[in-house]
Amino acid sequence: MSLPSLWWLLILLPLASLSGWFVGRQGSERRSGQRVSRLSSSYFRGLNFLLNEQPDKAIEVFLQIAEVDKDTVETHFALGNLFRRRGEVDRAIRIHQNLVERPHLTEEQRLQAVLELGEDFMRAGLLDRAEALFSDLGKVHGPAPKALHHLIWIYQQERDWPKAIDHAHRYEAATGEPMGKLLSQFHCELAEQARAAGDLAAVSQHLRDAYEAESHSVRAGIIEGRMALADGADVEAVRAFERVARHDVDALPEVLKDLLQCYQRLGDRPRARAFLAEMSERYPGVAPVLALAQLIEQDEGAVAAGEFLIRQLQRRPSARGQNALIDLARKAPELAADETLERVREISGRLVANATAYRCGHCGFGAKAHHWQCPSCKRWGTVRPVHDAFGE
Repeated sequence: MSLPSLWWLLILLPLASLSGWFVGRQGSERRSGQRVSRLSSSYFRGLNFLLNEQPDKAIEVFLQIAEVDKDTVETHFALGNLFRRRGEVDRAIRIHQNLVERPHLTEEQRLQAVLELGEDFMRAGLLDRAEALFSDLGKVHGPAPKALHHLIWIYQQERDWPKAIDHAHRYEAATGEPMGKLLSQFHCELAEQARAAGDLAAVSQHLRDAYEAESHSVRAGIIEGRMALADGADVEAVRAFERVARHDVDALPEVLKDLLQCYQRLGDRPRARAFLAEMSERYPGVAPVLALAQLIEQDEGAVAAGEFLIRQLQRRPSARGQNALIDLARKAPELAADETLERVREISGRLVANATAYRCGHCGFGAKAHHWQCPSCKRWGTVRPVHDAFGE
């Protein structure tokens, strides 16, 4: 049996068992003999479809078995979810709409049915219908966390940041889950819009709101720094950019170019060198190293810059760093000695050794050695050589 068939068997056998239990329960009633026989026959017919790799027909049979009442409503929820995951959203919508319209559902079941129907609409791209459904749900049942979560997602897609902010606050109040990082991003989106419109007062307010939501907001700091840079307030810009990089070192590439421009306009080379030396120790990439090497070259010459770069590249091999070292060697004959060339060769060897030589064409799994079967997705024959600067 193929893996897809086994998957369907594992999913649907519990449904079949539920149907069997239902049949057994009804079997105690005298007048249900024909009904029991019909359901038993349908069950085995559905199982036969399943074993013969005809899951669509099997689902249809199990749908017929699972008559909607208080005992089998969960079966319909399971089937509706199966349809949605398979991309058969229309069928999922029909199942969940049918459940919503049933008068005998408990409040909990009705809430679940409405939520499932809203997810169907979202999957189908009917965001306006999903939004209306989840909004009405909140009016009837109060703040339903799952509905609020979906509404936040919808408003993000529609870029309706005020509504996204409002519902994020509601979600936080209903669940106690901190939403500060998300709220900060929403306020930064509004700040970017206000900045594009030239409304500086609104920008300042949205940045304050972003910091209130997340005290160390990296994005708010970058916006603040770039606004100061545009106004010629280089000291304030340097302060903002340095704060961003120290709080989240991975944000350094986003601010480094602007920061170097500020240092240059201020003529504060000592502060620039000190900060880049700090970042060279903390940031695993090569960007601050290359920037610091340029300053060392300007202050002390190409030989000093090359020696610094060699020491750094021995710790973190980099193609960009290697190119910079070659450029320095062309400027200073002292760096073109055999010892320097040997260092370049060592760097190249480490780059090749650390590179991904093979990659799965199905899931993207990277490996240094060939595998006939991908260790990640388990597909056969999908691992191929990587053809790039460090591959074949």
